[in-house]
Amino acid sequence: MARFTTDRRGMLAAAGGLGLWTLLGAGARAEAPATSVTGVVKTSNGPVRGLVIEGIPTFLGLRYGAPPVGPLRFAPPQKPAPWTDPAWAYNPGAASMQVLAGGGAARYPGIVGMALAEGMNSAEDGVREHEDCLFINVYTPQVGSSRRRPVMVWLHGGGFSYGSGNWAFYDGHNLAKHHDVVVVSVTHRLNMFGFTDVAEIGGDPTSGNAGMLDIVQVLEWVRDNIENFGGDPGCVTIFGQSGGGGKVSALQAMPRAHGLFHRAIIESGPGLRVGSKAQAAEQTKAWMAKLGVSDLKGLQAVPAEVLKASQGAPRGGPILDGVSIPAHPFDPVANPLSADIPVMIGCTADEATLYNVGADWWGRLTEAELVAKLRPQYGDKTEAVIAATRSVRPGDDPSYTYVDVTTIGGMYMGSTTLAERKSAQAGGVWQYVWTWREPVEHGLMRAPHTTEIPFAFDNIAKAPLLLGDAETTRQLARRISTLWTTFARTGVPSAPGLPHWPKFDPEGRATMMLDVSSHVAHDPYKAVRVILAGMPPRGPMG
Repeated sequence: MARFTTDRRGMLAAAGGLGLWTLLGAGARAEAPATSVTGVVKTSNGPVRGLVIEGIPTFLGLRYGAPPVGPLRFAPPQKPAPWTDPAWAYNPGAASMQVLAGGGAARYPGIVGMALAEGMNSAEDGVREHEDCLFINVYTPQVGSSRRRPVMVWLHGGGFSYGSGNWAFYDGHNLAKHHDVVVVSVTHRLNMFGFTDVAEIGGDPTSGNAGMLDIVQVLEWVRDNIENFGGDPGCVTIFGQSGGGGKVSALQAMPRAHGLFHRAIIESGPGLRVGSKAQAAEQTKAWMAKLGVSDLKGLQAVPAEVLKASQGAPRGGPILDGVSIPAHPFDPVANPLSADIPVMIGCTADEATLYNVGADWWGRLTEAELVAKLRPQYGDKTEAVIAATRSVRPGDDPSYTYVDVTTIGGMYMGSTTLAERKSAQAGGVWQYVWTWREPVEHGLMRAPHTTEIPFAFDNIAKAPLLLGDAETTRQLARRISTLWTTFARTGVPSAPGLPHWPKFDPEGRATMMLDVSSHVAHDPYKAVRVILAGMPPRGPMG
């Protein structure tokens, strides 16, 4: 991006779940020159060639599924037609059709809004949207070697409605180069294209989870092919943030995914439950009536852009279909299917600033307005929740108290509930809270939703304006990327300079507070947690 505004409200407007760093990184990729071409690598679909970029063999836009169009729309993914001549994998494939959530990023003209517009349509990243979107990117230290490295499969955020594995902060180059792992980033069907249940009108019984089955097919591709890319199919970590965390959660309840991954990292996206099949079927019927179609063939014939623009489209997200997802991931208990999977889960300390800083009321909220905004969520517990929150976050004005409550009552409560249930299983669980505050606007955003992503990917240099260039920040990026990759390698999180991180259990509730100087806290938000125990976690969006 060549120009930035300094408009305070525009710069810090809410971004509706895309994520601040993703928005500001998308379209800002500094393409490294290709120094050479890789040798031919065999895959189960056909041979491929990539580029060696600064010493890292990189394969962009590798097809893993047949185009899910026409009669394959809403169907489980199919294998692509095999090929015999080497296919070039040098440019990212298309993103899924995008259905963006409304939010401040679309309304304000500042840095975030500009990055959203550029990021979603960036020719520099090869990003375009299309129904034909079943592609992966692979970054590896070496191909064709006998050495097997840990594999990290990244599932992007954006809810289940938008986003892409191609965005700049998801570039796996540095993880492969500095941490000797193989990174796979995934693009799959989203929104109505990936999560429309058409079982009652003659479609496949798993159609409501087609977008999740795309990811399962990626994991099957990894099992069958990743050894040729220097990876270990017996040491696969799935990790994702926000909606990607929900995808990581859902995979742990999918029988077809069993055995295809061995560790899981859930960043700001605890998925305790999936949606209702009955509700999904009703949404499909209502949508068809609005579109004026009466059967599956008619729905499959509607142009993709018309579907994307249609009102009343089914809400994206996996459902309990009884086949591909026969039970909820973590409700009422952790699904026994993935009992042996170690899990690392956490959230940021200030998730909800992303959704609220920049709102018209920000900085002007009164005490009475604070209570009124929270009462629909917390009812007769509202005053007690506010008082408890102020006991653990003292000194905040009503605007910050609002985001404190919605952060702790949302992502944190969801994460700690999942950790409680997972802790009963053999795989174990480690919980964290990311507390490092980004410096832009004197730290106004604090530690918002998505902050940890460029650190986990060792990609902080892609956002110097937001993250700064302090040596302590660079050290933190090295430590956090080491932490993530060590967990992928061993199933236990650790890194030089980090204190011992005990497993979470319901008694001690050990929680790593990640910052330049990290420490272990025990039940850090106990006063709030006790009041909210038994209530469904409330989302962070204002």
